[in-house]
Amino acid sequence: MKGKVLTSWSLVWLLATVMFVVGGALNLSQRAFHALPPTDGVTWTQKASGIYAAKVLPGLAASRAGIAVGDRLIGISLDEKQFDEVVLPADVQMYLETAGVDGNLTYFYQRPSYSFSDNFYYADLKHIDTMPRWTASIIFLTFVGIIWLGVGIFVLFKQGSRSPFVLHFATVSLAAFVFHVYKPIGLGEDLDLAVSLLDDFAFAFFVPFFLHFCLRYPVRSEVFDEPRWKTYALYVPAGLISLGIFALSLIYYFAPKSNFIANVANFTDKFDLFGIFYQANFYHFVIGISLGAGVLLWRFFKNKQQPLVRQRIKWAMWGTITAVLPILIFQIARWFFYLPEDNFSTAITTLPLALIPLSFGHSVVRYRLMDVDIVVRRALVYAMTTLAIAMMIGAVALGLVFLAVGSNLSTTEITLRALIAIIAMAAIVLLSEPLKKFLQERADRFFYGERYDLRNGLLDFGRTISATTALEPLLNALTERLRQVLDVEKVAIFIENENAPEGYRIAKSIGISENYKIPNDFRQMIRQKSAANGIVRADELELLEAEDNHENHNGNGNGNGKGKMFGLGKKITRQELHYFVPCVVRGKMVAVIGLGRASDGSLLSSEDLEILQTVSGYVAVAVENSLLYQEQEKRAEELALLKEFNESIVESVNVGLLAVDEDGRITRCNSTFEAMMDLSREQTIGKLVEDVFDEDFALNLENILGKSRWHLTEIRNAYKLFTTNAQGKSLIINVAVAPLRSVTNNQTGAIIVLENVTSRIKLEETLQQSEKLSSIGLLAAGVAHEVNTPLTGVSSYTQMLLGMIPETDPKHALLQKVQKQTDRASNIVGNLLNFSRTGNAAEFTEINVNKLLDDTLQLLEPQMRKSRVEIVKNYADIPPKVFGNAGKLQQVFTNLIINARDAMIGGGIITLTTSFENEDEIVIEVSDTGSGIEPENLNKIYDPFFTTKDVGNGTGLGLAVSYGIVQEHAGTIEAASELGFGTTFRLVFPIAQKQQRQRAVS
Repeated sequence: MKGKVLTSWSLVWLLATVMFVVGGALNLSQRAFHALPPTDGVTWTQKASGIYAAKVLPGLAASRAGIAVGDRLIGISLDEKQFDEVVLPADVQMYLETAGVDGNLTYFYQRPSYSFSDNFYYADLKHIDTMPRWTASIIFLTFVGIIWLGVGIFVLFKQGSRSPFVLHFATVSLAAFVFHVYKPIGLGEDLDLAVSLLDDFAFAFFVPFFLHFCLRYPVRSEVFDEPRWKTYALYVPAGLISLGIFALSLIYYFAPKSNFIANVANFTDKFDLFGIFYQANFYHFVIGISLGAGVLLWRFFKNKQQPLVRQRIKWAMWGTITAVLPILIFQIARWFFYLPEDNFSTAITTLPLALIPLSFGHSVVRYRLMDVDIVVRRALVYAMTTLAIAMMIGAVALGLVFLAVGSNLSTTEITLRALIAIIAMAAIVLLSEPLKKFLQERADRFFYGERYDLRNGLLDFGRTISATTALEPLLNALTERLRQVLDVEKVAIFIENENAPEGYRIAKSIGISENYKIPNDFRQMIRQKSAANGIVRADELELLEAEDNHENHNGNGNGNGKGKMFGLGKKITRQELHYFVPCVVRGKMVAVIGLGRASDGSLLSSEDLEILQTVSGYVAVAVENSLLYQEQEKRAEELALLKEFNESIVESVNVGLLAVDEDGRITRCNSTFEAMMDLSREQTIGKLVEDVFDEDFALNLENILGKSRWHLTEIRNAYKLFTTNAQGKSLIINVAVAPLRSVTNNQTGAIIVLENVTSRIKLEETLQQSEKLSSIGLLAAGVAHEVNTPLTGVSSYTQMLLGMIPETDPKHALLQKVQKQTDRASNIVGNLLNFSRTGNAAEFTEINVNKLLDDTLQLLEPQMRKSRVEIVKNYADIPPKVFGNAGKLQQVFTNLIINARDAMIGGGIITLTTSFENEDEIVIEVSDTGSGIEPENLNKIYDPFFTTKDVGNGTGLGLAVSYGIVQEHAGTIEAASELGFGTTFRLVFPIAQKQQRQRAVS
């Protein structure tokens, strides 16, 4: 800010600006986040005959229900049955508040525009709305208000608060900012009430501020300075309007329960006092702005003889006309044909208003009124001087003409020759300054020779080095250019170094010895001595050294040692360098240029020192920029390394990671997630989380998040959730959702951690199944051995009795039944013993699976034929071989084929398939077309004694024994079934060579 930095009034203005900006921010925040009151979209006005719709906003509840402008509201019902009479417009808002947003109301109204008597109707207002939170008008007006404030602040700091009209213009800008930005949301209390009042006050007082400014600008009119009451009279209407609005708005808060207040409220609503004051405020604004614009126009056309005044007014006038013209054209056009109030129409009628502050601000800044008299005086003096010199030289020339040619010339010839002489002399005067510069240039070239262009280019070089970002090339070019231009042998550039005790280090030097030492008080020394003329010379350092040495000696004349070292440093400094030029930017000495004597031993001229001083400013900026660039480059490298490190960690973890924003949209994912879900990043990033996973998983995730959704305050966990990847493969996943925070600790979304535990769960289930079978096997072995002994006795005695009793005896048939049940019990005991036994490695051999299946089918062929079962073989071309026990594996195949047959009561197809998988495994599948297995029983089929067959048709040990045999052969068995479509058992074994190696190692 020019002149005094801040005056007392400008401080008051800045304080008020801060308060109003904070208020505007609170208003915008309230509009953005506060719940808006319900509205029907109708402006109801009180008339003598009732309440009428003055304006109906399209798209809102009343408009949708059929309410039109001019309709008379009679009653309102909350339940569509009982209607309450509406007396005042304020009653409508009470019903709206009662119904609430998205509620329903029923209006009973009359349409007077219909001439017939039966013109009463009902309007059902469904889903009552709120006013739009953001409209194009609000956004554009806020933008214009910010421009007003920005221009006001710029003018204040550009011109200085003491400059004429600056503080006044800033006040106009502040008032415009307030009534453009402040917009109440309709709550009518607390902050919203304050915003409404400030909006009205600013709208009212903008008029006298603006009119007062127009009356004074740009000629410092004294018309209202004496008497002062004329100036104050400009502000009286705005004060009265503001006082009326203030009283009507706050009178309800003084005594809300008194009858007087109730009567005042009824009176206010009945006669629409608010509407009257708002209408008065609007007309006050229109009249005041029109008067201000008229004053500017009148002054523009009146001051035809004052081009400077016209030039200043021209900017403001044309800017205002350009801003208002689209509004006038649009409003006039609406009288003749329909124009929609859309974003485009709002933009062309509001955004041009920004030209008003820009044009006024440019007028105030471009043509400073404080310097007008100087500009006029200089122009007048220059014109008069040129004319006077030309006239004098012309008169002399005219006299010479008369002396030369006598009186034989005609008047026309004499006048023509005199005019030519005057023009020639005027041209000579006008060319005197360029001629002087030309002669100065030739003289400089003569004295400086080849160094003239270098000296001339040094300033250009100083201006261009500011764009250099690399420090080393900058210093190399600078030292070399200084050495060439100034013809010096020694150059050094000192750069600030906070780690060094001297505060500086030599960053680049030419001709400086290695023993050069920077004094410890180098910073203080340069700052102290350069304060006067900006350059420190060697003789000034000698004076400083003498003073310091005097202080460092005691009264006996003996030094204390410190002075010796200090003097040595100064001596080296003097011998090496003779000039020190500080490079200062924003009060900080970032570098010092050190120079020795010229190559011929002479000192530098004053012109050289002036060039150095000029260049030092550019060097300071360039060095600071380079240091900042180095620092930023270093930080960028550190950030890049940190980012790479973090990304490596994210990509290396064995869990899937998803980063989502506050709307649940995926912003990042790692490669583990891609592999897990079989989705690429392009298919994932930018999508919502529920679009990536299946519906059940998304529902589970929504339950985990709760109502807060992605605005979490704590970590949420869920375990063993089922989902499928893009290829339909089933997955079991542990999920953790944590809030994702930025560097400033602001929540920016959430991070989802997905751990694929499918293999682990299957392994756990396998281990549990194995442990369960092992425990049951031990129990079965004990039971079988205990039962087998008495069972053998019963069987033996039964056979003896059968031999002793003839077949004709009725008891013989009973004994046969006993024998049959005894055999069945023996069979069960045998199965229990088989279930409890473990294999023997000595019995394992290499087995051809295809041949073993054929042998099994041959044994079961009679049973298959009776059951009308068809066998389909899909064997691998190369016979697969496993390393195992043929008898036990045949027992497994027999059990699976028998179960498949029993599942197809009316016959069907059994398909046997063998194949290779991953070159290390053999797959055997037994499929049937039977009834299938219930889903809830699928995990129980390997449990001992579990069977789905009828009583007496199965023991429930077949699959349990088969499961143990498969585990014994290092294989796996899985079942897949669908009710009504059959079941498939899938057995996977290692190939013979691999299994043989595994058993050998174990």
